[in-house]
Amino acid sequence: MADAVTADDVMRHLTDVDYPADKETLLAEAERRGASPEVVKAIRAVPPVDYRNRDEVVRSLRLDPAPHAEPGQQARASAPPGVSQVSRTPQQDRVAGEDRRTT
Repeated sequence: MADAVTADDVMRHLTDVDYPADKETLLAEAERRGASPEVVKAIRAVPPVDYRNRDEVVRSLRLDPAPHAEPGQQARASAPPGVSQVSRTPQQDRVAGEDRRTT
């Protein structure tokens, strides 16, 4: 089974794109840079619009929300039985102000 494609995998092949760019430009650049068939497939799935920047491309990609998780796997966190990891709401950040550390 092939590895799932991530947004980073796709964007790695689109580093030289000048924006705004349409879907055909994105496909041509990815193919020129030797993208895998999975990456090309992910780009073909985006809507045919003019993308103003990289962020718009990333938001349009239809990717697996948990590409490296086993199918049906649940995270080890408190949640009702039967709720998958990708269906859970993220934990809120309860640390604010000077107590917050960034590394």
